[in-house]
Amino acid sequence: MMSDILPDEATESFNQPTFATRVCRTISTRQQLLLDKVTPYAFLRWSFSVFMVAMFFLRVYIAQGWYLVAYFLAIFLLNQFLAFLTPKVTPAMEESDEDGPTLPTTSGEEFRPFIRRLPEFKFWWTTTRAITVCLFLTMFQAFNIPVFWPILVMYFITLFCITMKRQIKHMVKYRYLPFTFGKTKYKGKEDTGRVIPQ
Repeated sequence: MMSDILPDEATESFNQPTFATRVCRTISTRQQLLLDKVTPYAFLRWSFSVFMVAMFFLRVYIAQGWYLVAYFLAIFLLNQFLAFLTPKVTPAMEESDEDGPTLPTTSGEEFRPFIRRLPEFKFWWTTTRAITVCLFLTMFQAFNIPVFWPILVMYFITLFCITMKRQIKHMVKYRYLPFTFGKTKYKGKEDTGRVIPQ
């Protein structure tokens, strides 16, 4: 019935993506390509993010406004940092009884590498996007809500100290270190290149 009303070319045009869909797909593909290219350069990525944070706080300092946006950015970055420090599977969740951690019972439980709840690249990407959004928000006077900023600073410092104290206690209790530096590195046997004849 529908084929009588519409010709075959018209029905085929309904199946093709719209112009907006094609543009969004192209932008998404190019963005992913750029992210794939910058993935190995962690120092440069973080340098760019630190530069953007400095530009944001310089903008807030010079304009003497947008303190609430800066506060929300600081809270978001603290939340992301805590997710970066926290293991994906916390030892507290795995304990079956109240006696504490138990010895491994199978060979698969002996070695557990530290797997972050928020991987480094996702941490950087969400941080950079949040900073970009906050920089964009400082362009609009509607987001410049007047607040007494010293209270926000004191509240953030208090919140930072409390959450970091709790995180450090968790790290000490379950004996994990979320950073690679400071850990002992084991070296295997030296490869001489000789092949053992059979």
